[in-house]
Amino acid sequence: MPPTSDDHQLSHRLAGTTGKILVELRQRLGVEGTSHWELKDAGDEAAHRHIVDTLANERPDDAVLSEEGADQRERLDAARIWIVDPLDGTREFAEPPRIDWAVHIALVIDGRPVAGAVALPAEDLVLGTEPAPTLPPEGGDPPRVIVSRTRRPPAAQHLAAELGADYIEMGSAGAKAMAVVRGHADIYAHSGGQYEWDSCAPVAVAEAAGLHCSRLDGSPLVYNNPDPYLPDLLICRPEWAERSLEVLNS
Repeated sequence: MPPTSDDHQLSHRLAGTTGKILVELRQRLGVEGTSHWELKDAGDEAAHRHIVDTLANERPDDAVLSEEGADQRERLDAARIWIVDPLDGTREFAEPPRIDWAVHIALVIDGRPVAGAVALPAEDLVLGTEPAPTLPPEGGDPPRVIVSRTRRPPAAQHLAAELGADYIEMGSAGAKAMAVVRGHADIYAHSGGQYEWDSCAPVAVAEAAGLHCSRLDGSPLVYNNPDPYLPDLLICRPEWAERSLEVLNS
């Protein structure tokens, strides 16, 4: 059962409208002097509610797995499931004027993300699967490995050391993946602690753009598992895929 054009359009539109809600909320509550933790919670709740209400109205027969919602186990038997992260990068969202936070919307069929979008609301930008982003020309040597500003996963450190790479620091998983899509980085390798909603929409968009996406061992990224823990991934330009996998599995 392939996705429809409406599915691509819905994911793009829903990521965009959710992002606008978050930008408005951030501006309004920031003026009111809301605390860091209150801003994070308000953003998570408002984004989650908008997404699940929209999907319930427009795709009532589809299942939903959201970071902010209860896990409904009937999703495992669903033909179509939307996997969403209403606010990826809550820490960055709650630290205005940081821009490295995102909204993730993805449709999964048979374990694969087949339609999706990632919004970067602070940049007023949505990248989706139809039309797919155009991958910019290769940046050349040395490659640029993107990592969190607070920690550098062992996989990324190993790759950077072996490839003589430069580091780029950024917040949310969606922002990191889209930096590779946009040509701002070449390799995003993560190990140790993500869930399906962290990578599903970014992988949908990255694959549509022609990037390599896999687990660190080179195996496919499969979604809608009984346990949504999906701790590692590699998103990189195709020119760096073979060498990156060689390094990571040597």
